[in-house]
Amino acid sequence: MTDAIEIKTSKQGLFRLYHRFSDLAQRLPEEIVLIGARLFPAMVFWMSGRTKVEGFMIKDSTFTLFQYEYDLPLIPHQWAAVLATFSEHFFPLLLILGLGSRLAALALLAMTLVIQIFVYPSAWVTHGLWAIALLTVLMKGPGRLSFDKLLGLER
Repeated sequence: MTDAIEIKTSKQGLFRLYHRFSDLAQRLPEEIVLIGARLFPAMVFWMSGRTKVEGFMIKDSTFTLFQYEYDLPLIPHQWAAVLATFSEHFFPLLLILGLGSRLAALALLAMTLVIQIFVYPSAWVTHGLWAIALLTVLMKGPGRLSFDKLLGLER
């Protein structure tokens, strides 16, 4: 009987401890999460975009990459190279600034899906992490530390 009481008491103590931890976790500033959700995927795309250019010109190797390795259906490789290179520079910049954040997150989420489906389908874990961060921005917005908030685009 005392063993059952000890187990029950121990279990209640663990639940109380977990509830305290949960209460503390809920007090973490949401801004930290929202800045991270904007910054980290933006940097992945930005760094990828930087590998495709030299100065302000798209490298010849980028066109070759899109012709042979990325070979997307329904769109000529030249267009895909230009659109992807532009997108990997423009939308991350918007996300970092927190300007048009939900639109930028949606654009990068669409790119993530294209990459996942047509280019690197086995990299679903990595793409899933990008998608969750971008979906967070899409759902929650960029947060208070953004130009969207400053300009009144977000409530």
